[in-house]
Amino acid sequence: MKKLKLNIVTLGCSKNKVDSEHLAASLSKYYDIMHDSDKKSDVAIINTCGFIGDAKEESIDTILEYAELRKTNKIKKLYVMGCLSQRYRKELQSEIHEVDGFYGVESAQLIAEDIIKLGIRNEELGIESEKLKTSETWKLRDLETQRLGDSMTIKYNPERLLSTPSHYAYLKISEGCNRRCAFCAIPLIRGEHVSVPMENLIKEAELLAKKGVKELILIAQDLTYYGRDIDGKSHIVELVKRLLEIKEFEWIRLHYGYPQGFPDELFDLMNEEPRICNYIDLPLQHISTPILKNMRRGVDKEQTINFVKNARNRVPGIAFRTTFIVGFPGETEEQFEELCDFVREMKFERAGVFAYSAEEGTPSYEMEDNVPEEVKQQRVDDIMEIQQNISLETNERRIGTIEKVLIDRIEGDYYIGRTQYDSPEVDDEVLISIDSADLKVGDFVNAKLVKADYFDIYGEIV
Repeated sequence: MKKLKLNIVTLGCSKNKVDSEHLAASLSKYYDIMHDSDKKSDVAIINTCGFIGDAKEESIDTILEYAELRKTNKIKKLYVMGCLSQRYRKELQSEIHEVDGFYGVESAQLIAEDIIKLGIRNEELGIESEKLKTSETWKLRDLETQRLGDSMTIKYNPERLLSTPSHYAYLKISEGCNRRCAFCAIPLIRGEHVSVPMENLIKEAELLAKKGVKELILIAQDLTYYGRDIDGKSHIVELVKRLLEIKEFEWIRLHYGYPQGFPDELFDLMNEEPRICNYIDLPLQHISTPILKNMRRGVDKEQTINFVKNARNRVPGIAFRTTFIVGFPGETEEQFEELCDFVREMKFERAGVFAYSAEEGTPSYEMEDNVPEEVKQQRVDDIMEIQQNISLETNERRIGTIEKVLIDRIEGDYYIGRTQYDSPEVDDEVLISIDSADLKVGDFVNAKLVKADYFDIYGEIV
């Protein structure tokens, strides 16, 4: 049977990436799957993000771009899924008629069935095919979610068709979030926190290891909440210990924690176990106590500072990545300067900053959005200028050290890699001349760091 070509375009966070990879696996029998490809395809699926204003704009622009391809018959079918479609399905349906189907975040099984039926329908697209057996429609290798009242159950299957390079992959350990930060629409889109059963995660991780994955990156809206929906206790430390039993993983990396309730045992395990990267991605959002209170973060300035200091005391040399929001309703110039001082003092190894955007349905949407957009953007620029200088200082201190580097890709005259202190796509990279050694993507090498820039470091093989 000649297969149709299907392109899955994934926008937004790494959690969306995992959803797309599960969906790709369920469709791979019936389609030639491409991830984020610029090559011609018969069918396109856009997995959208609807988290903040910029992400929504990117999703809409991408839908319109592909809608034009659909209108001119350069693609035969176009489907939209994910967060934006979950929040604004009716509006999108009324405005963009070239899309053949809109699906939310909990419709993976439905979209898989619909698109498989399309893939075997020869009368519509003129492709030789076979009949889909009835039993196969409910045995799809897919992540199926179904909302029951206010809760969500997950029918879990570990199969993935990776969109990342084969040496690293993300493992999504839960869905949704029970935190109710005033600015965040994630609970409205994804629902309450639901932990994936540990045995299912271990099975998925084992399959990833067999595929050649060497770096496993744990992701969730709040990693440390893992298991609390099951028995009221965090089981993140137990999960990480179980994953360490899979010896193929040379690095295990932790993404997206929350300062309130973060277990010291996890920091201690990170310090004791060399295969856990000395790295944590944990958004702090602000430092001014009144702003933190209005954000409903559950911590104040003193608790936030103590948390950062505790992390660095328990894991000497930890790379701390965080993000901040500026221009939150009511943020004064004094409160913004307080945040600037905090960034200067803490010297975070990695940091990002977003301008506040009001999201419908969130508590802060009812607040007066009284910081002008030009002021928000100026504050973004000011924080990033501070962080840029900190990043350069941090990198310059590393000159002369020898560090383990994972090679991600080859670009121009350089191998491009990362240390344990850097996550894919968002952090610093190590550049090694291709003339210095014969390396392959996915190799671990020891490199002496010899030159530093704001966001790149140059290394030499030792």
